[in-house]
Amino acid sequence: MPDAKSPRIRDEISDKIIAIAEHIATTEGAHQVNVRRITQELGASNRVFYNRFANCDEVLRIVYENAVMQMRESVKPNYHDRESFVEFCLTTGVNVLLRTYDVKMQFSRYMFEHDALTENNRQWWAEGIKTHYAYAREQGWAADVDPDALTYAIWCFCRGYSVDAVTRRLPREDAIRYFRFGFNCFLRGVMKEPLSDADDRNNLTNNNSGE
Repeated sequence: MPDAKSPRIRDEISDKIIAIAEHIATTEGAHQVNVRRITQELGASNRVFYNRFANCDEVLRIVYENAVMQMRESVKPNYHDRESFVEFCLTTGVNVLLRTYDVKMQFSRYMFEHDALTENNRQWWAEGIKTHYAYAREQGWAADVDPDALTYAIWCFCRGYSVDAVTRRLPREDAIRYFRFGFNCFLRGVMKEPLSDADDRNNLTNNNSGE
């Protein structure tokens, strides 16, 4: 097998190895991912694996990075007024939560540990939050608040909610409803004009919200 400094092969088999690792991690847990299991499902020798990856941790890091990119791709700015901006914020949060449920329910420990250690991911979201908030403030939709404090508060709310919901295995539908309700309340303190009381009641009682 190649030494640590040798270039490794990146080809269709590499993609299959990553796909197998992702399937195992998301259905059974990252602790079930090992070279023997991957090569058995691939129908290949250990050499095939080690010619492409140093170890399983390298493969799992790629699975994690792919999941992060898919969450980022769920952010699709489409707002033109205060109401559509609020809905954009809620929908983005729900989409990320749904992807979290799809990926992290079994892969949770590995994913959350890497979320905490990967500064790049936090910075990407922080810049996005600041950009959207700055636009909303310029349009007169949002109040003038400390953008750094707001960004960190949103990061902690969303990440903390995901950790708790996934760890406690909160039913998916309940997780979505409660998230929309909680985040809608959070947004009240940011927007210049308070949302109507009906918004809260609708977000809490609508079983199909965000689906």
